[in-house]
Amino acid sequence: MMRAAIKGAMLAACLLIAVAVPARAALEADFKAAYAAAEAAEKEAGALRNQWITAEAQLKAAKQAADKGDFDTATASAREAEALAKASIFQATSEKERWKDAEIH
Repeated sequence: MMRAAIKGAMLAACLLIAVAVPARAALEADFKAAYAAAEAAEKEAGALRNQWITAEAQLKAAKQAADKGDFDTATASAREAEALAKASIFQATSEKERWKDAEIH
């Protein structure tokens, strides 16, 4: 009877590990994709000489969370960094010409 309970517990533990490992790998893969996109956008912002400190801070936070194994937080931070970098790109490109539209007195 005790052996059956131990075997059942061992089987449950093995199944839990078998399910958790691919889920963690998927979370890590999501993070890596989000981080790569954020880095690319930040690099483009740098080429336009308009990097925002907030985007860089979010990239750093994403890396720190990933190093701790918190891929949900890391992915969210990486996506936020990408959004900020894209906003800085928009700012740089739109203001490049818009200043000419300003009325100077």
